[in-house]
Amino acid sequence: MELRDYIRVVRKRWLLIVILTLLGVAAAAVTSLLIPPKYEAKTLSFVSVQNGGTIQDLTQGNTYAQSIIKSFVDAITSPRILDPVVDDGELHLTETSADLAKDVTASAGLNTVNMEITVTRGDPVEAANIANAVTASFQKQAPLLTSPVDGASPVVVNILTPAVVPTAPVVPNTKLNLVLGLLVGLALGFAIALLIEVLDTRIRGEHHLRQLTDVPVLGGIAFDKQTPKRPLIVQSAPRSPRAEAFRSLRTNLQFLDVEGGPRTFVVTSSIPAEGKSTTAANLAIVMAQSGLRVLLIDADLRSPSVAEVFGIEGAVGLTDVLIGRARLSDVIQQWGVKNLGLLPAGATPPNPSELLGSQSMAALLRTVEKEFDAVLIDGPPLLPVTDSALLAKQVRGTLVVVAAGRTHRGQLAGALEALRSVDARVSGLVLTMLPTKGPDSYQYGRYGYGAYGYGYGVNAVEAASPAAPGPIRGTGPTPTSPGGRPGRP
Repeated sequence: MELRDYIRVVRKRWLLIVILTLLGVAAAAVTSLLIPPKYEAKTLSFVSVQNGGTIQDLTQGNTYAQSIIKSFVDAITSPRILDPVVDDGELHLTETSADLAKDVTASAGLNTVNMEITVTRGDPVEAANIANAVTASFQKQAPLLTSPVDGASPVVVNILTPAVVPTAPVVPNTKLNLVLGLLVGLALGFAIALLIEVLDTRIRGEHHLRQLTDVPVLGGIAFDKQTPKRPLIVQSAPRSPRAEAFRSLRTNLQFLDVEGGPRTFVVTSSIPAEGKSTTAANLAIVMAQSGLRVLLIDADLRSPSVAEVFGIEGAVGLTDVLIGRARLSDVIQQWGVKNLGLLPAGATPPNPSELLGSQSMAALLRTVEKEFDAVLIDGPPLLPVTDSALLAKQVRGTLVVVAAGRTHRGQLAGALEALRSVDARVSGLVLTMLPTKGPDSYQYGRYGYGAYGYGYGVNAVEAASPAAPGPIRGTGPTPTSPGGRPGRP
């Protein structure tokens, strides 16, 4: 992953990271409140050796003190030192010297004769009193521990700093705990966010498509929860950003026509409910609005939708033409936009794949390519059935619709492989259902000329397009026929 991928993870999962960070801080705060406080009291003593007044004697005495002070560190927690402290009636201790030893520590600096004694207790006053008592016992016992057989010990312990009552506990360290809780929560939140991102195989945006394939992304359509109620957004809200996105898709699709030839495209997807039919319908309208003679064929014979979306009669259509029961000119219906013809699916056949892969279908496509400037075929999804793959190898190219947040990478990879297996040309990908917020959100103008603004109605490209070359030849019902929608919006 690159740096921008990590930044995208943070932007996408920032709420999770913040929540876990706050939980880490809260856990640290609760822990600090639940841990019983401990106070430390310390004393500092100086261990010296009286051995004459010459420099040599002082040097020897200092060396001797440094050597024995290491033994004193271990002796501090011995019964010899702590028993007198336990027996001291003023301290009112009920524990044994072994139990008291757990709260007493001693240390000595390297190459020094300073002894530091530390006592940790839950009561600050008790900690100071015990520290002073242990130090006094050490001061008394140290000469006895080093007393030679034939004389007095030269070791003298001088108390430099007696213990004072501590004012703040050393345990818990609330500030340190809060900082650690913050860091742990932040790290945990980022790790979980990264794990979710890695395990989530759904395609979220164009960056995922770039990682998966080199096929160009021709357009991006934002998610609209009102789509079931108004699928033809370019008609119902022609000035909306979503309608402009379809015009951008149309413009980008025009760049695929640099080689000339029939402009016939299959619009399909990997799985159902990715928005392919809505995309094909709106794209057909905006292409017709630009002056092209366009035919939209509903080749999803298993689950047709063109007739319902456009509100036309769909009882007779493509299947009837393929089996020779109806003539093509009789079943193509002209819709409100004067240059748009619609060929519904017709009756559902028992053998859709055989019909779509037949010579009759190939002949039909060659016929309509002569009659229309552009032909869009709404095909079924690629993974459940092979219908669209059979169609794709007979036409100019294929547009694969990918629903953001719904289609998994493996599904799209399988769909593209199905097209490659029949040597079909994949012209481009169309991202649909893009979120309107977040790092993967749809940004108006990202996929085309929309950056110039959508408030102008028919855009500059549309205005500059040549006029329609003439009426559609061989059409069926007129714009005023039953099921048709007269007039242009």
